[in-house]
Amino acid sequence: MSLLSRLVGWIKRRFSRLSGLFKGREEFELTEGGIAKPLFYLSLPIIVTNLLQTAYNLIDTFWLGQYSTEALAAISFAFPMVFLLISVGMGLSVAGSVLVAQHIGADEESEAEYAASQTVALSLIGAVLLGLIGFAFVEELLGLLGASPDVLPLATDYMQVISLGMAFMFGFFVFIALMRGYGDTITPMLVMFGSVVLNVILDPFLIFGWGPFPELGIEGAAIATVFSRALALVVGLAIMFRGTRGVQIRLRQMRPDLSFAKKLVSIGFPASVEGMGRALSINLLLVIVGLFPTYVVAAYGIGTRVFSVIFLPAIAVARGVETMTGQNVGADKPDRAEAAADFAAKTMFVVLGALGVVAWLAAEPITAAFTDDPEVIEVGVTFLRYVAPSFGFIGVMRAYNGSFRGTGKTLTAAAIVLVTYAVVRLPIAYGLSQTSMEYRGIWVAFAASNVVGAGLAYAWYRRGTWRSADVTDDPAAPAIGEPDASTDD
Repeated sequence: MSLLSRLVGWIKRRFSRLSGLFKGREEFELTEGGIAKPLFYLSLPIIVTNLLQTAYNLIDTFWLGQYSTEALAAISFAFPMVFLLISVGMGLSVAGSVLVAQHIGADEESEAEYAASQTVALSLIGAVLLGLIGFAFVEELLGLLGASPDVLPLATDYMQVISLGMAFMFGFFVFIALMRGYGDTITPMLVMFGSVVLNVILDPFLIFGWGPFPELGIEGAAIATVFSRALALVVGLAIMFRGTRGVQIRLRQMRPDLSFAKKLVSIGFPASVEGMGRALSINLLLVIVGLFPTYVVAAYGIGTRVFSVIFLPAIAVARGVETMTGQNVGADKPDRAEAAADFAAKTMFVVLGALGVVAWLAAEPITAAFTDDPEVIEVGVTFLRYVAPSFGFIGVMRAYNGSFRGTGKTLTAAAIVLVTYAVVRLPIAYGLSQTSMEYRGIWVAFAASNVVGAGLAYAWYRRGTWRSADVTDDPAAPAIGEPDASTDD
């Protein structure tokens, strides 16, 4: 047994001993039986994975908050920019995940492997190009977002390092998406765990210059993140090439296929638009927030980081619904796909509604955990308390959008997000922020858009147009062992 297999097995045993809740794909069926149990077992590791993913951001926010208020404000500008750059290419991973899920549901293993191999190759090429573009223009983009002169150089330093490491960061997201499409959500969780532990260790050493390391400040946080992600990608690629866990990729199938690339883009581009819509709304809101003092910007950064943790269950269940929908549509069982989406929407409304109550009651200690600046704490508390009552509606919108993506209706999911943010959130935020409400008007816009988005997603899903979706047509994967695929793995 290889060192990699032993390491993954050891981490899995540690998780299993802590909790018997984690079950692998071989222990539950996504296209048969009940809905709640497979969705739970599929989503729970995604929650943990996303929690670990968010830990990257929270760790950076915590340490940089201890470093300086300017660094904290800079990271408030940098995080949405990171999300924007990743979202541009993230649609390809969504497309790959949907294709893998539908082929697996239809018992087409070789087609699933081909889809995964092509997705990895095309996504890495796109990430490299995206990173180079980001490196060249990040300072201008941050300037357009309204970063102040004392914050702009810090945010630029952070983003230039992240841009150069974009292939490492994005490549690991592709690994997570492809494994999820296959139905394996435990392996990505375990790899993410190791990566986060490394980042936790590196962050303070590189930020503050502990021990033999130089004091790099915000740039040190970026280096720690990129290095940790690079190691995670190497492990993820090794797992997929071996093929003993989840979907397998093959080197001979990774030569870019133009016809498949077109299919991937046709499915993935709307998903990228959806991600970019979310990211752009946060960035454009920063332009509005940037009209206020630095302590408001810092509080906004803390609030959005807290939201990223609270919304983890909804995001995870949406990804679980995406996989269940994909496999059940592939298996020609749309009624089961619909039942999964409805169950997820109801459950997430209750769960996030309860978390909203907790966030409202504990707004002050939550904000104070990130900073001791009284002005930042005061503004952060108002942010949480204005938005918390609308948390349940986020769960509803996420669940139905996940099902849309699972069928390949990524354009529908994108349209819902764009209407919610571009038509509702941004105009309300700008309009109310120019009144006596000031920055509180931005918080009201968050709550209002969450409610509207949930209603729109529910109404659109009830139309049932997603039932006719089929994204597994040509181009077909070349069968394993065909003469034109004879290159060694």
